[in-house]
Amino acid sequence: MLITGGKRGLGLEFTRQWLARGDEVVVLARRPESSRDLADLARLHPGTLTTVDCNVSSDASVESARRHVERSWDRLDLLVNNAGIYGKEGGSFDGIDIEEVRDLLEVNALGPLRVCRAFVPLLRNGASPKIVHITSLMGSIDDNRSGGYWGYRMSKAALNMASRNLAHALKKDGILSVVMHPGWVRTVMGGPQAPLSPEEAVASMVRTIDDLTLRQSGGFFDRAGKPCPW
Repeated sequence: MLITGGKRGLGLEFTRQWLARGDEVVVLARRPESSRDLADLARLHPGTLTTVDCNVSSDASVESARRHVERSWDRLDLLVNNAGIYGKEGGSFDGIDIEEVRDLLEVNALGPLRVCRAFVPLLRNGASPKIVHITSLMGSIDDNRSGGYWGYRMSKAALNMASRNLAHALKKDGILSVVMHPGWVRTVMGGPQAPLSPEEAVASMVRTIDDLTLRQSGGFFDRAGKPCPW
């Protein structure tokens, strides 16, 4: 298993749950050595957790991470593109911050493409390989009833399209690509009022990911595997 943004929130909880069931996990994150939670997991699961410094908005950083991972692994069964940023809340049309929109697209949409480009060769060697991109219902055009959140919405909509394109491009390799909406979760991004705990959301997503088949490649699903509106 390889996950981006595994230092906190959903990424950390994915890591915790996979390790608990005996999986080997590679976490790509910015300055992972600064995370006490990752250090605690490494002590609890010696030899099965690897952390690699990686900034998904940098070609050079992702390439460096690829070289690091390939020194120890020649295959991957699952890649979860979880790293992402939210930007400012709300936002009127007159107040759009174009630089922030650009940053959100760089991390949330182009970042997953960089990571896929780097690690697809290892996925080709995997068993029933899967790519899961953590998206948001806020990236759904059909579900947009309130507007605002320009950069975040646009970046997640772009990610959704990238995943569908990847599903077509990687079909010949037997690699699945889907986007998954975890729900409103109590993380730094989701805030304290969210109804779902990270444990609940991730446990549901793990079950869904385990059950995904190539017939679902290109889809947009919620944490329980129910199709979401595009």
